[in-house]
Amino acid sequence: MPTARQAFVPQPVVGRTAAQLRGYIEGADPVSKRPFMQEVVEALTRPLDDKDTRGASFDRSTPRLLPADSEENLQRLFVEQKWTDFLPIVLPTQERVAAMLKGTSRKPDEIVGRLAPTAFREAWEFNVEKVAVNAVMAGCKPEYLPVVLALAASGQTARSSSTTSFAVLALVNGPIRGEIGMDSGIGVLGPFNHANATIGRAYNLLSQNLQGGSVPGDTFMGSFGNWLNYSACFPEAEERSPWAPFHVEKGFRRDESVASVFFGGRYMLAGFGPRETWQEEFRRAFAGCEQHLAPLFVMDPICARGFVELGFDSRDKLARWFSENGRMSAREYWDNQWVQTLLRPLAVAGVEPYATKWKANPDAAVRLFEPGDISIAVAGGETQGAWRMYGGRYVKSVRIDPWR
Repeated sequence: MPTARQAFVPQPVVGRTAAQLRGYIEGADPVSKRPFMQEVVEALTRPLDDKDTRGASFDRSTPRLLPADSEENLQRLFVEQKWTDFLPIVLPTQERVAAMLKGTSRKPDEIVGRLAPTAFREAWEFNVEKVAVNAVMAGCKPEYLPVVLALAASGQTARSSSTTSFAVLALVNGPIRGEIGMDSGIGVLGPFNHANATIGRAYNLLSQNLQGGSVPGDTFMGSFGNWLNYSACFPEAEERSPWAPFHVEKGFRRDESVASVFFGGRYMLAGFGPRETWQEEFRRAFAGCEQHLAPLFVMDPICARGFVELGFDSRDKLARWFSENGRMSAREYWDNQWVQTLLRPLAVAGVEPYATKWKANPDAAVRLFEPGDISIAVAGGETQGAWRMYGGRYVKSVRIDPWR
């Protein structure tokens, strides 16, 4: 129902009194500026007009080819149609797309997956050629295409429409990292490697274009937006890590190439160490994170080896320490509007561990995350024992090799 009539009340709705919420209902729609209840009644009772019926049979298809034109005009058209991230793109000519498709043995019309900007919007289906088009636009080489296809097949959009301005971080493991020239060293999380940057950009471009758009006020509602929606993809420094590769700990073989996606990207904290006061530092870090969004730690190999010297000879042991010591008062935990929105219903229904946290004394320190919620990846140039903590709930890992 792409043109369904809608009415809106203001944000926030969590932590408001009954009188304030009633004020929303009795007040004005913040978009149309008309009385909210009048909008609701009219939407339910007003006869259909031409605009309504024109959208009743919504056509998802798009022309496979555009009319020939100058590069300047086509670049302008792509911007006007919001098919880009508003940086210049490589125009996806037939020749360039055909060259990109040589990076996979899959047929151009083979279905890769489905994406949607939110859970309540219908997912759009797309094929290999459409992914290749976006890979060309992002500046990818054909040998990068299997990674882009694996990310597209994850079912996790990199352009979520949440009001909280989410992004997705992608981690690549396995032999393909070296085969296509990805770099896990100096500047790994910055714009310093062609494969890292363009694969992440392609994932974001295909997410916006193959899910029906990422248009502010329509299919994107993030209050701030997120810089990570340009590109957020990096390989793990497996050879320099003191721990088993991330994908191996998820059950894959070391010789398999795998892409893993993490949903969040909404907060970032950073530090160094571990030094003498590392325990206090990480307790502060957890106290400063969003308590409903589990973290992804990215650690320079120097930092990771430092934890091994302290006895954490596996990621699991370190994650368990983080879980046990990442705490805050129950009062502060439940004061977060999204904890109230998403987790309080589970707690009231008796679902653990939320039910125990709900019953805790307001001044009691409650654990924020379970060990399995906390992810740790190793990457960096070993110029500093640095770490970063991103909001990054692990979603899934996808094999890349089947897309070769």
